[in-house]
Amino acid sequence: MLVSKGRKIVSKLYVQVLIGIVAGILVGHFYPDIGSQLKPLGDLFIKLIRMLLAPIIFASVVVGIARMNDLHEAGRVGVKAVVYFEVASTIALLIGMVVVNVIKPGSGMNVDPSHIDGAAIATYTHAAKQHGMLEFFMSIVPNSIVGAFANGEMLPIIFFSVLLAISLAKLGPRTAPFVDMLDMFLQGMFGVVRIVMYVAPIGAFGGMAFTIAKYGIGTLASFGELMLCLYLTSIFFVVVVLGFVMRLCGLSLWKFLRYIKDEILITLGTASTEAVLPQMLIKMEKMGCSRPVVGMVLPTGYTFNADGTAIYLTMAALFIAQAMNIHLSIWDQLLVLAVLLLTSKGSAGVAGAGFVALAATLASMHKIPVEGLVLLLGVDRFLNEARAVTNLIGNGVATVVVARWEGQIDMDRARVVLNRENTDEIEELRPAAHPAAEPASASEAPVGSNAH
Repeated sequence: MLVSKGRKIVSKLYVQVLIGIVAGILVGHFYPDIGSQLKPLGDLFIKLIRMLLAPIIFASVVVGIARMNDLHEAGRVGVKAVVYFEVASTIALLIGMVVVNVIKPGSGMNVDPSHIDGAAIATYTHAAKQHGMLEFFMSIVPNSIVGAFANGEMLPIIFFSVLLAISLAKLGPRTAPFVDMLDMFLQGMFGVVRIVMYVAPIGAFGGMAFTIAKYGIGTLASFGELMLCLYLTSIFFVVVVLGFVMRLCGLSLWKFLRYIKDEILITLGTASTEAVLPQMLIKMEKMGCSRPVVGMVLPTGYTFNADGTAIYLTMAALFIAQAMNIHLSIWDQLLVLAVLLLTSKGSAGVAGAGFVALAATLASMHKIPVEGLVLLLGVDRFLNEARAVTNLIGNGVATVVVARWEGQIDMDRARVVLNRENTDEIEELRPAAHPAAEPASASEAPVGSNAH
């Protein structure tokens, strides 16, 4: 009986991922030569997921909007999502600024900017030059939609998908067969996701082994105060701010975190929220959020609602200033905050995007030397894990908020799903009914069906 129970526990994805993370830490620490060669395992898993992102986001957005009864509803959802994203990002930036000013993790380092070699960050500073607001808005419109799909450029894909969905909605019922076909294609893509998720523990193992082997646990001690600040601030933001938001929505944050524990652990191991986007789309709809809201809010939030990245950016920018003994007045810090509100947009769920946004911020400020980024290179991967997990949770909560705001969430279903200790039982639930969504035909399965 104990053996049977043990096998059942180990068969759960989050347990396998957790084992992979622990094994990766041990291999990276005790066998660094081996660990440093395991990066391809993590990269392969991310690559498998990225292979699916473009078609899944395209189909989710098109099917969701095309099946809305009212196009004004789609616009309303979009506006509400942007309003929430801006408020949440601003709060995250402010919290990061307050904490780094109180604890001052960079004070006493006395780094001389003239002694820093900027060659190590040349890639990031070059990318930062293309990170201005004009370039950002220009990048939304692709030169070629085929090129956008081939390169996996999320913003252009979302932009094209919204335009196509609006066009299909205006054409009326005659487009239903095409939308149904896209829906069937989406179900097929989610089936591929279920296959790919079997290798998630291996990806988490490889990513963690490489990180520990390359940077070493000793690196954590050197920048321990900054890391502690970021992790504790991220936990505070999730527990207090997002917890309060979920309570306003009438749901429990803790139960929601338990519900997405697989995705949290995979994000922790791979340091990328992209790795779990398909699974999050499935789970948010299964939880009771309507497909149109999930299809619009979640992918867009990956670009516009990076709460963890916002916390990281303020803390990292002011940490560099403190380490170099650069005094920033309250007005200088508010200016940093204003610039970050712009540069933090467009950081996708890819590892390292926050580093590019930080480089763009410092380059546009001319107050803090961009070369100061070298101070963060050794620990950025560890910092990235905290911000990626916070981004993931923040986008899940954002989807719940907008769905609740729009009356597009089945609260009874959400409570049943979140109260289930055994989420496998959720499969037995019927598809959620949403007042503003078209009733599904008998042939249409919910996005979340048979997801595990």
